[in-house]
Amino acid sequence: MDIATLYQLYLASTGVMTDTRQIKPGCIFFALKGDKFNANDFAIAALETGAAYAVIDEARSASEPYKERLILVPDVLTTLQELSGNHRHQLRCPVLSITGSNGKTTTKELIAAVMSKKFRTIATQGNLNNHIGVPLTLLSTPADTGFLIVEMGANHQREIAGYCTYTDPDMGLITNIGKAHLEGFGAEEGVIKGKTELYEHIARKHGKLFVSSMSSVLVKKANEYVKPEQIIYYGNREEDYCSGDNISEGEFLTVETSDAMTIKTQLVGSYNFENVMAAICIGKYFGVENESIKEAIENYIPSNNRSQKLTIGSNTILLDAYNANPSSMVEALRNFERLDAPNKVTILGEMMELGAYSHEEHLKIIETVSHMDLVQRIYVGEGFKMLKGQEGILYFETTELLKDWYKKQHFENSTQLIKGSRKNALEKIIS
Repeated sequence: MDIATLYQLYLASTGVMTDTRQIKPGCIFFALKGDKFNANDFAIAALETGAAYAVIDEARSASEPYKERLILVPDVLTTLQELSGNHRHQLRCPVLSITGSNGKTTTKELIAAVMSKKFRTIATQGNLNNHIGVPLTLLSTPADTGFLIVEMGANHQREIAGYCTYTDPDMGLITNIGKAHLEGFGAEEGVIKGKTELYEHIARKHGKLFVSSMSSVLVKKANEYVKPEQIIYYGNREEDYCSGDNISEGEFLTVETSDAMTIKTQLVGSYNFENVMAAICIGKYFGVENESIKEAIENYIPSNNRSQKLTIGSNTILLDAYNANPSSMVEALRNFERLDAPNKVTILGEMMELGAYSHEEHLKIIETVSHMDLVQRIYVGEGFKMLKGQEGILYFETTELLKDWYKKQHFENSTQLIKGSRKNALEKIIS
């Protein structure tokens, strides 16, 4: 079956599903394969529970009426991506793609909150920013959408370029360039090259780039790829299209724009300044009123263990445990160091996907923490194993061991920074 014919079936369906536990009557089930599963084995079950069709890439025997509803293709994932590209080109709304080493999801959610004040806005749900999540985002976008935001994660070169072939964004935003996924990208230069594949696409599309003027790397790269009139700057320079200052006092970020708008966010960490400025900038560019921008950002409450402030008894917990890499870890520690707060404690989990750079980068974090005024330094995970047995430092091999220790403590009036990679799941210690 060709993509055009499949697209007509998609239009008549109730949507696309890849999980048999979420089958909706009339949907199309795509039987994806992974390292530990083969959904071709569940195609018939998907039809039995209400799917209109099942797209498979391994032939399966079936009785009537099921065999007429099995669509055999060379590769299910490729077909899913091609179908999403077909749908994207039927959309008439602006499409913004976001990538970067840190802050992608927070920036996406802030922009979605702002743009929803004026447009019917669709954005990537949660962290569905990979080779499956990106096409599913496109295919979940209704025809009457007014603004679409697609988040793109990547851990190796040419991945962003691949997403762009079917997302075809009109506008691009790279939040920042940092030391993330070094194992796959191969050094920081590889990260730059991989992330700016988005800039390459926008250059070919003659679209617009939203660029933080606070990043010399992004400013330089944007000007290498596109003309100056294609760049909309945000940051802290007077000449930026959207300019502001961080006027925070305490844990939460407060921003004041050059046109005297003060926004008191519920985000922890000055490192969120550029994320907030990006949302303000895009809102202004598309004509969202200042009061609506302010309301949207001030009402945004972070979740999923990102930049959250929690109060447990007399203790303040700064929970930023969704992910961690050397760049985001250093920023979180710097912000924590600036806080005027009592009895500071750091609980840090190892950083993943650093490959040959892992030992060196973990040592740098340890050195940074060693100069901070803290009552306790706590580490967990293989990356920090060199600390085992060192005096004055608590090291745990696993989060479960840390949790057992943590629940026996009697913290009083402490301020705790909890940050680590997703593998650590450090939120478990306070659950």
